[in-house]
Amino acid sequence: MSPRSPAAPGRRARAVRGARRAWPILLAAYERWQALPPEKREEYIKQAREYAHRARTAVEKRRGR
Repeated sequence: MSPRSPAAPGRRARAVRGARRAWPILLAAYERWQALPPEKREEYIKQAREYAHRARTAVEKRRGR
C-alpha cells in the first residue's frame, strides 16, 4: 500500500470540479470549430503557429540565445 498525502483527496476533488466546469465550455468551442469553413480554420491555425513562433523567439531572446 503506497502512502498518500492528506491533500491528495482535496486535489482530486478540485480537479474533478474543474473538469466538470470546463466541459461545457470545451464542448461549445469544439462545436464552433467544427462549424467553421475550412478557409477560416486554416487562417486560425496559421495565426496560432505565428503566435507560437513569436513566443519561442521571445523566450530564446530572453535566455540569451
